[in-house]
Parts: sequence; C-alpha cells; structure tokens
Amino acid sequence: MVRIEVEGLTKRYGFGSTPPSLDNVSFEYEGTGAIGYLGPNGAGKTTTLKLLTGLLRPTAGSARIDGIDVRDHPKRAMANVGAVIETPVPYPTLTVTEAIEMVSQFRGGPDPTLAQEIAYLNDRLDLPPLGERTGRLSKGQRQRVVIAASLIRNPTAIILDEPTTGLDPKERILIRNLLIDLKKDHLILMSSHLMQEVTEVCDQVIFINQGKLLLRDTVENVSARFRSRAVDVEFADPLPADRLSPLGSLVQSVTPLSDRRYRLAFDGLVTTRARILSQCVGIAPVIDYESASLALEDAYLSLMQGTSSNDVPSPPLRN
Repeated sequence: MVRIEVEGLTKRYGFGSTPPSLDNVSFEYEGTGAIGYLGPNGAGKTTTLKLLTGLLRPTAGSARIDGIDVRDHPKRAMANVGAVIETPVPYPTLTVTEAIEMVSQFRGGPDPTLAQEIAYLNDRLDLPPLGERTGRLSKGQRQRVVIAASLIRNPTAIILDEPTTGLDPKERILIRNLLIDLKKDHLILMSSHLMQEVTEVCDQVIFINQGKLLLRDTVENVSARFRSRAVDVEFADPLPADRLSPLGSLVQSVTPLSDRRYRLAFDGLVTTRARILSQCVGIAPVIDYESASLALEDAYLSLMQGTSSNDVPSPPLRN
C-alpha cells in the first residue's frame, strides 16, 4: 500500500521578505484513489510536485514516499512512482516505442512484459504509430506518449501536473477514462485547472493559494459544503419568462439563457431546489435540470477569495 507524506514543506526562491512559493504545507494520503490538487497559477502546485519528485530541494520540511525521504534517497523514493511534471518532451529522434522503452530501462533491468504493457497503453491512449519519431508528433500526441511512458512498469503512485493541458476533447476523455480505472489500485495525485475533470476523476481534493494549503477534504464533502446557488432548467418547448411567475419567492432571479432554458438563482438549500423542480415540472415538461456551476468550481472561487487556512481539517485523509 503506497503512502505519500508531505510535512511542513516550504520552498523559498528569494531572500529577505520575499514570500515563499510554498509555505509550511502538510498532507498525507495512503492507499488507492485520486487526489486533485487545485489552485490558480502561481499557487504552489507545480512547486509541490517538483519537491515531491526530487526535482527541487525544499527550504524546509520533507516529502516522503513509502516512508523514504525524497531529498535524501531520491532513487529509492521514486522507484515505484510515475510522474509527469510541467510539459516534458521526449527526445525527438526516438520513436514512440523507443521513448517508452527508455523510461522502462531507467526503472531498471529488462522487462519481460514490456511489449504487452506498450500494447495495453497503445490501446488505452490511442498512441500515434509506434514507429513514428516523436519529433514529428503533435503536442497532444507527444503528451499521450509521455503519459504512457510514466505508466510503464505499472508504478503504484502516479503524480501528474496538469495531465490534459493542450489536449483536445477526445484526448482528454482517453486520459480521464484511464485515470478512473487506474485509481482503483493506484494512488494518483494530480493538479488540474479543469473542475469537471477533477469532479469526474478525483475522490479527494486539496486547495492551495499563495503557497498555503486552504482546504483538503473529500470531493463529496466539499460538494455538500459549497452547493450551487443557481440551477439551469430547460423545457421541452419554448417558454416565455412570464410563465415562470408561479416560482414566486422560491427564486431570487430568473435569467433567460435561450427560449427554452433559464437560470434560476435561489438560496442554495436542497429543499428549495427540490421545490423549484416540482414547480417547473408543473409549469411545462422539463428535459434538463442541473446546477448552474460545479460544486468544486464554487468551492474554488469561494476559497480563492479569502478562506483562511485555519479551515484545513487536521487529521490525514486515508482510503
């Protein structure tokens, strides 16, 4: 069972009064599942992942994988970790197969199942022709090759920095579906700006801003805490806005999105949401009824606008 531990991790690039890029961050996860690492650009996400994979040395604190300090024993700590940090590019003269084989060799010794592993990853990630040189590939194709290489030899811990950046919708779906399957028996830590992606893939989330950890909890708990205060309702046929007058005080505002779709602001209570749906069904046939925004999106916006790091729960989260 793999374990990732970050304790008091701090990284300062400047001197004197320059704020640290990462400021006394601590968290611990053990077992399997997927953790989303969320925050704006410059929040400290990539710095954390670089410290966790030995690409940077901390100013203070420690990062450990399976109890092994990454700073003191990087090779041992990373022996069973697959990672993609920022946007690495395979050597352009290597073929797709050679780029993946090279990473396998770095993990040590011959791999009798290498051909089967590459065939599996080729199928799951729809890799470009395996004999094609990577220098001729598109950005999205190279990204899929890099992700495939990080997964070779089936590492138990997977650390990904914005894994679907620059990918088209089809490529994002391929990565998302693979991660959903992998999290069943791997521990995945991934940063992302895509709230839909995190909602679909991750079980737990960490929010970070200005180098400080703001909140960590399960996706379910965060979603319950930050419920959307608006719903979008779509009717089967065009409907004039005045037909929604029976909603009365249940809604705070009605915003037309099309001749059939409306955004309804309300107090955010589950009971009110249910009553609004009941009223809408009574007005006309409803074909869609959903939150106007993702709960994680609402949580993100709320936290980035000033939630204190004192809200962070103290016990480590484990599966």
